Amino acid sequence: MRQYSVKANDVPAIIAEVARRGFGANVVSRGEWALARRAGVPDERITLEGVGKTPADLVAAARAAADGHPLRWVAVESPEEARALADAARRAGAPPLDVLYRLNPDVTPETQPGLAVGAGGSKFGMTETEIADAIEAGGGPNGPLRSRGLQVHVGSQLGAVDAWRDGARKAVALTALWRGSIETFDTVDLGGGMPIRPVGEPAPDPAHFARELPAILASVPEERRPSRVAIEPGRALVARAGWLVARVLHVRERGGRQVVLDAGMTELIRPALYGARHPIVALTSLGRAVDVGGTASAPGTPARVEGPVCESTDSLGDHDLPPLRRGDLVAIADAGAYATSLGSTYNGRPRPPQVLLETDGGLRLGRRRGTVASLA
Repeated sequence: MRQYSVKANDVPAIIAEVARRGFGANVVSRGEWALARRAGVPDERITLEGVGKTPADLVAAARAAADGHPLRWVAVESPEEARALADAARRAGAPPLDVLYRLNPDVTPETQPGLAVGAGGSKFGMTETEIADAIEAGGGPNGPLRSRGLQVHVGSQLGAVDAWRDGARKAVALTALWRGSIETFDTVDLGGGMPIRPVGEPAPDPAHFARELPAILASVPEERRPSRVAIEPGRALVARAGWLVARVLHVRERGGRQVVLDAGMTELIRPALYGARHPIVALTSLGRAVDVGGTASAPGTPARVEGPVCESTDSLGDHDLPPLRRGDLVAIADAGAYATSLGSTYNGRPRPPQVLLETDGGLRLGRRRGTVASLA
């Protein structure tokens, strides 16, 4: 089973494109749920998870089931949340809701601390004891919540598969344990974490993760193995597909060349938030088109690239770029994930448009440019 994590890029046109390729939608709120529905994804292909589900989110999931349109599953984060969802299901008169329980695998992911959601001290997921309490809080095997298995996610931008393997092994082993007493406990959702790094930087590819799975499943008796295995790639599907086009505002000397763009942390916050690096290429140099990657490319020299927002942390790092002047265009790579979905209107900056490049070379508007009026 393949679920696209909508938080990676929440533009409905993008969600629809991914869904046409056989993916369901994984959402963390009613807002993302509505965007997935707007993109044409039915409830039976939508999964709801996330540490911040509100009471209204849980009530909506219960009512959808009562109306005959249940979500594929809801991933529960705590015994308290299980109890609240069970109460909502009873009040709505819903049939049993399929749920997974999020396991905190207590591993050390090979990534930045801010992305290590599977670490033991992280706010995400439950211990094995808490999962047992959550199952009981949901009414047990015959309660309003139908226990279907576990969800686990160790972290994003993983530099190796070791922590992912350890987390998956723990989830499969615990699933096997519970399957001995709960017949419906048949699912393991292994989350995502497959990295997208700048070209040339070593990183494990999806095939590397997939090769680990047969041995993990074989580590438990066949009759106790999960019959459904899910993944939730988000970044890995869309990051490379997105480019952020920006215009040069200023070029000046500040102990080295400094280039200030008209796009920054309001359009792509990852560099300011946790030091992510996104390659930048020039589309024009001194007003003339650059043959990007071709023999006519202008030679690059170091430049510190800055964003336009009134924050010192609004910086895109050091890049080799050709001579630039006000009005030249650059393109920021790997901006298809966690750019528009993390965007803001800080400093009164309307959101940029989202334009899709079709395979035939045509352009299609995915989301309109924001307006000053829309800020009010």
